[in-house]
Amino acid sequence: MALVPYVETAEMGLQRFHKPLATFSFANHTIQIRQDWKQLGVAAVVWDAAVVLATYLEMGTVELRGCSAVELGAGTGLVGIVAALLGAHVTITDRKVALEFLKSNVQANLPPHIQPKAVVKELTWGQNLGSFSPGEFDLILGADIIYLEETFTDLLQTLEHLCSNHSVVLLACRIRYERDYNFLAMLERQFTASPASS
Repeated sequence: MALVPYVETAEMGLQRFHKPLATFSFANHTIQIRQDWKQLGVAAVVWDAAVVLATYLEMGTVELRGCSAVELGAGTGLVGIVAALLGAHVTITDRKVALEFLKSNVQANLPPHIQPKAVVKELTWGQNLGSFSPGEFDLILGADIIYLEETFTDLLQTLEHLCSNHSVVLLACRIRYERDYNFLAMLERQFTASPASS
């Protein structure tokens, strides 16, 4: 488990999700993420876990240069964008309904010479895994993707398919409910958990 210092902004409640742009500074770039709560709800806003995971990546604990990474349930794409800016070759995924929105954020925030390192691709957990080679990725990223209990089995199946014996999985989430602990227990039965330094 990694602890990343994070201070919530003074903006309260859901107000910040209704702002059309969220601005961040990562990897010596200003990143402006378009948000559209009315269009896509939870998939179209930046959640705190994405900021925490992007911060963790920027800390340099994981080597990203030349790494093959995938972001699951990317939503706005912040984590995948930061990973690409830090040198990873990233496949940034979400369900079909969110892809155009996701692509627009990725294209708007990656300089032309980095854009080839980021591919936006459809992935519905447990369903279209055939379009990904087994064990294809060195690094699997997910921010706040542990919240719907009915997706847990499909998410685990997806993680198993995408991972090799040497892959690293980094998931950032806010533990809110007992079911979140249940997912972590399921994860530990199938994966080796090791503490990450911070």
